[in-house]
Amino acid sequence: MFSPMALDIQSAGGTTASRLARLEGEGLLILGDRPFVLKDGERSLVSASASRGGTKNISLDPATGRVGGAAEDADVGALARLLGRYAAWATALVGEVAPRYAPAIAPGRTSFRPRPVEDGAASPRKDDRRLHADAFPSRPVGGRRILRVFSNIDPAGEARVWRVGEPFEDYARRWLPRARRNLPGEAWALERLGVTKNRRTDHDALMLGLHDRAKLDADYQATAPRREVRFPAGTSWMVFTDSVVHAAISGRRALEQTFLLPVSAMADETASPLRILERLTGRTLAP
Repeated sequence: MFSPMALDIQSAGGTTASRLARLEGEGLLILGDRPFVLKDGERSLVSASASRGGTKNISLDPATGRVGGAAEDADVGALARLLGRYAAWATALVGEVAPRYAPAIAPGRTSFRPRPVEDGAASPRKDDRRLHADAFPSRPVGGRRILRVFSNIDPAGEARVWRVGEPFEDYARRWLPRARRNLPGEAWALERLGVTKNRRTDHDALMLGLHDRAKLDADYQATAPRREVRFPAGTSWMVFTDSVVHAAISGRRALEQTFLLPVSAMADETASPLRILERLTGRTLAP
């Protein structure tokens, strides 16, 4: 069930309302006029050899400033500066494109993805080549949105290719009967044991269930509706990865910044996974 999708590249211009309507309604805003440009001293860093073997990402933790996933002989200080510069650039971009989000967003990890997507993953649950909507097993979001900014910085000009699947509500209706909320005392125990960094809400538990059910179902992965979207080198894009069902198919050398956004900061809360799941279940799923 593949269908072509023309690359609909937007500028960061236009009205705030039109940008928000596009981002919140479709979940994906492609910005062809906002490349992240590497400095001369940074070009040597964007190599697959910069990451440790078996690690797909080099990441910067905003809370500690620690860089993880780098190879032993990598210039960790230079990588930290590159990732820090990208974090600041992505934050400014969100403020430009969706200014109502700026006072409310909380930065998450910044990552550099140097290896080809085709290198695969250690397990099906971690394989981002499979259609899914994002959910974090160890870092619950508590109902907040997962907003990510990506930039394709491949110096060889290779496009990054995604498949984008069905609307989130269709995805949720498909898997919700097989997902579950927390058992009594489960969220407390997971936090107490250090399995999760903070308390897992029922929203987090359901989102994780949808994520795992979709990734582990071979028939769904083979037959689910999807469209192909290409992000040329030099392109940046914003995406709510908790509502856009997606799979990364090919590409390498991308930068990514994660933000967490309270649902209350949205122009249209009803477009959020939290409100959709609450409507489908008839329950309050996060404080």
